[in-house]
This record gives sequence, structure tokens and C-alpha cells, in this order.
Amino acid sequence: MTLSDVPPARTPVMADVARLAGVSHQTVSRVINGQSNLRPATRERVEQAILQLGYRPNSAARALVTRRSATIGVIGSKSGYWGPSTVHRTIQAAGREAGYFVSSANLQSLSREELVDAIDHLRGQAVEGIVLISATNDALEVARAQEHLGIPVVVVEGDPAKTRWTVGVDQVAGAELGTRHLIDLGHTDIVHLAGPLEWTEARARLLGWQNAMYAAGLRPGRHVTGDWSAASGYEAGLRIAARDDVTAVFCANDQMALGLLRALSEAGRAVPSGDRGVSVVGFDDIPEAAYLIPPLTTVRQDFQAVGQRAIEILRAALGQVPPPERLIGAELVVRASTAPVERTA
Repeated sequence: MTLSDVPPARTPVMADVARLAGVSHQTVSRVINGQSNLRPATRERVEQAILQLGYRPNSAARALVTRRSATIGVIGSKSGYWGPSTVHRTIQAAGREAGYFVSSANLQSLSREELVDAIDHLRGQAVEGIVLISATNDALEVARAQEHLGIPVVVVEGDPAKTRWTVGVDQVAGAELGTRHLIDLGHTDIVHLAGPLEWTEARARLLGWQNAMYAAGLRPGRHVTGDWSAASGYEAGLRIAARDDVTAVFCANDQMALGLLRALSEAGRAVPSGDRGVSVVGFDDIPEAAYLIPPLTTVRQDFQAVGQRAIEILRAALGQVPPPERLIGAELVVRASTAPVERTA
């Protein structure tokens, strides 16, 4: 007889555990599902039999009985941006710490079609809930459409008026912090370099800039729109640099601020002061922000806190814990890219 003639060992099933422990099939099921109405000696015999046989419960079958799969889904993007990537990693770690297996889907474009396909795929894995790291208009509509299907979808940086479960940084207050810092330095001609306005965060930061301007008795001018990338910040920066009236720019994220800094430098606009000087404030506080030339004043978001809070919100949606606060505060980090405005005679 050769090795290939030896029949493969059969995978142990629940009936094998019951036979070895000398109990019923139902008793084994109660031990596996964590029920407490068992004698300690009986539980110990079943656990020893499971260990001896190397039995592994069928998670799909267990989910049918307990209505719990101990699995959650996370949908993110392949953009590689610091904020979403950090939130995604934190959600995975916090989910595992809370006792969940985390199944992730990273999408190319976050289009409506991709989002629907990803949610259908995760539903097929019997996930208990989903965290969606995207707050575009399409994402909000897709999340809202899931509410009647029994699987909660938590949207990171979503709109509470449009989705039941959401978590994120107080974007409006953060934008007010950044804009008010420039106003306190004496700037009155402050341009806002906005993100794409189909994103909830971009609209909230635009509103925060407007709120701070109006509160100071200033009239906000027309904003300039980018797409979150440094390239779009550079293109917008070339237009902004041509305007001699502008003394400060509040950027909706640090990547666009990076592109803006290059455009201003090429146009001979000093940052933050000097001949036709311009002060610049970003948003996010990416790791590179402190090492730009000059180091970037920015509004810091605690992305790790957002990821941890997302799991807490999801657990609240599943009825496991009381609902926590949905909004997390932002923090202004002042560096060398901002200075008092220089008045000309």
C-alpha cells in the first residue's frame, strides 16, 4: 500500500464530539454557543472532546442557530489617502478586539454599482453589520437603502440627517477653527480650496469656512474646488497665486495644501509672509505636514478615535452597548505656514 492508497482522515463532526463526551447532540450545541444552563462537569467533558478531536464548528451553521456570525464587513477605497487608510486599519483592529472577524472590501471608485456589489457580497457572508468608509452622495443613498434589510451600515463622516448610523470628526467646527485662526491673524481675504462637493466632509468644511467668515463680519468670496489630490491643489494654486488680493488660503485637506504650496512658490508668492505673502492652513494633519516647507498649520483629525468609535456605534446598532457620541472634536495645530497679515500703505 502506498501513501496515496491511504484514505484521508475524516473531518470530525458534532456527532463525533457527542459520542466521545457521552452527551447528546443538543448538549454539544449548547456548549459551542456559550449557553450557561449546563453542569460544569458536562461542559468540561464536551470541551475536552472538542480539543481531543480537533473539532471546528461550522460557522455558517452556527450563524443560522444563533443569528450571529461574529463577522462584520468594512468597505473602503483603494485611494491610499492617509485618513481613510488609518480609519480602516483601526476599525479592523478594534473589530477584532471586540470579538469579530473583519471582512474587508477595498473598492476602486466607490461608485454606486461597486458599493451595492460590495454590500451584497458581505451580506452573502452573513455579516452582522457593515462600516462604510465613504461619505459621497452615492454612499449615503446606498447606506440608507440598507436600513430596512436588517443589517446596520455605519457611515464614517456621514450625514446624520441622511443616515441613521454615522460617526466622524466635527468637520464644521474644525473648519471654523482653521478659518478663525487666519482671521485672528488679521486676514480678511481668505480663499477656501474646497474638496469635491459630492463628499459630506467637503460640504461641511465649506460651511465651517463660511460660518467663521460671517461671524467675523466678513463676506466669503467664491471658493475654488479640487478633488482632494495634490495635483488639483497645484492647479487651483496657480489660479489663486494670480490674485494679489488673496492673503490666506484655507485648504480642505493637506494633500491639496501641498500642491498649493508648490504653485505659490513657483509664482513667487512667499509663504507665509514677505512680498505678496500668503498664509496657508490645511486639514487632516498627515504625517508629512510637519516636514513641508514651511511646516503646515493644519486641523488635526483623530482618525484612530474615529475607527474605534465606528465599532462602538456598530455595536450600539446591534443592541450590544449604549450609543456613544457620534462626533469627535478637531484640533488646530499651528506651525510656520501662517503669520499675521502684512498691511501695505
